[in-house]
Amino acid sequence: MRPIRLIGKIPKIDYFRFHKLCFALSIVLCIISVVSLVTRQLNYGVDFAGGILIEVRAKGTANLADMRQKINDLNLGDAALQEFGSPRDVLIRVQRQSGGEAAEMAAVQSIRKVLGEELEYRRVEVVGPKVGAELIRDGVLAVVLSLIGIMAYMAFRFGWRAGLSGVIAILHDCLTTVGLFSVFGIQFDLTIVAAVVTIAGFSINDTVVIDDRIRENLRKYKSMPFRDLINRSVNETMARTVMTNGLVFVAVLALFLVGGPVLFGFSLAMLWGVLIGTYSTIYVAAPLEWYLSARGRAHEGGGGAETETGTKPA
Repeated sequence: MRPIRLIGKIPKIDYFRFHKLCFALSIVLCIISVVSLVTRQLNYGVDFAGGILIEVRAKGTANLADMRQKINDLNLGDAALQEFGSPRDVLIRVQRQSGGEAAEMAAVQSIRKVLGEELEYRRVEVVGPKVGAELIRDGVLAVVLSLIGIMAYMAFRFGWRAGLSGVIAILHDCLTTVGLFSVFGIQFDLTIVAAVVTIAGFSINDTVVIDDRIRENLRKYKSMPFRDLINRSVNETMARTVMTNGLVFVAVLALFLVGGPVLFGFSLAMLWGVLIGTYSTIYVAAPLEWYLSARGRAHEGGGGAETETGTKPA
């Protein structure tokens, strides 16, 4: 039985044709993200801004929609409800109330009143802004450490040029993802941090596949200009990129459409991450590697060639 191929023949697309325009687009997106983060900042959720955490257990399956509506009617600000372990357990997050501890306790009493005493209140906590600041610091540290680890791996396996271009592409993806939430004022919480780290791994996965094909083709086509070799490598991996990234996109799109408000932020970040990660691998990482390579510079000037990126022939 012959395998099903999404793309029958290897395409011959010149991805470098519009790479300068794509560079300009990426720079604009990054500038917009930075300006928005500086001026508008982020709309932090309860995890970062502080607030009220209540864990309850219902006698049967909890009606999240009904509970959410009752809490929203109290006008306490942003509220998030999600299943916590089982359909009976619900974790309620409500934003920090102005007015100090007295206002927080009054909000807790109001929530208990509208939800009813038939629920088992297993945990009630008030998260202060200090805890939120620690979570912000830890979230940033997690992203930075993941980027350092990715760059070290890429540099060890493919050379420092591939590592640097790959990390620049990932920074581009992470920055524009966070910028998206800042520009549109969408709530930013710990699930979005998880999505950003996932996007970093997803983006570098594509880059590793292309770099591995570039390394393989460098041995097969030693006299081919490096720009043409990168184009060929991207084209040869395009079927894999379309199938894997397309399937991830469809799965995340389903979460976005039917996942409800609890998964809205995470699925939105992942949707954007799949698109921007695929784009940056082809139009940011690959051209950057060409510019950084001595062979790419030689090709621009019509000069000689090295057999590998940054590696002299023996």
